[in-house]
Amino acid sequence: MDSETFKAMVVQETAAGTYTRRIAEKSLDDLPAGEVLVRVHYSSLNYKDGLSATGHRGVTKRYPHTPGVDAAGVVEESLSEAFQPGDQVIVTSYDLGMNTPGGFGQYIRVPAGWVVPLPENLSPKESMAYGSAGLTAGFCILKLQGHGITPERGEILVTGATGGVGSFAVAMLAKIGYQVVAVTGKMDEKQFLIDLGAKEIISRDEATDTSGKPLLKGRWAGVVDAVGGEILATAIRSTKLHGAVTCCGNVASPDLPINVYPFILRGISRSGYLLRQCGIA
Repeated sequence: MDSETFKAMVVQETAAGTYTRRIAEKSLDDLPAGEVLVRVHYSSLNYKDGLSATGHRGVTKRYPHTPGVDAAGVVEESLSEAFQPGDQVIVTSYDLGMNTPGGFGQYIRVPAGWVVPLPENLSPKESMAYGSAGLTAGFCILKLQGHGITPERGEILVTGATGGVGSFAVAMLAKIGYQVVAVTGKMDEKQFLIDLGAKEIISRDEATDTSGKPLLKGRWAGVVDAVGGEILATAIRSTKLHGAVTCCGNVASPDLPINVYPFILRGISRSGYLLRQCGIA
């Protein structure tokens, strides 16, 4: 199949330092080495794809490049005994779509260790409807549960609630019995969050405290944060004794303006989540 061509979205840097995006013809010979060649049927659109597609060097170091941090499809060729042609598979995490050509092309070639079989209860389309955002939300919830945060412990705060990770976290938490309070800057989407299962919606302003107080009244048993910055700092200072906070994004800010008192005086656990090797960092 080495001479076969396929279509892919290609991000190219111009002489002026801007970035263009187009659908281009690529050859299988252009793909990197790897044990498994997958014909991509579906991919999802993630925040990291937007960064890669607009020239963010912290995500993608070399251009031209094809984004797409996840993909679902069918194995075309395999040098690994773990996979056979025709197998339905998912590829997500690791370097896919960052510096390795990703799911916005009709083919990807990756190491066998990056590939997992498609779960029997999901279609390829459904798996990418969840995508990396759903996977991230799921792992954040598992981390909360790993710290003993059960529905009986109290309310869970979800920030960036109308985004990919946030909306999945709201829906998943509500489905398994948690009381979810959702933070959003899009108050016109309030009904959307209620339909997902949120019991209360608060604005960014309500979720942000800049008073400088080392601790605030404890309200949250747990937090799923997708934004960082002042909202995350406020959430940590508002988490109850022995609560847990998971964070997986920095769309507001990578900075965390906070002191150590919530961790020392309330014994709060803070876990980061990164879609990389084995899913959890």
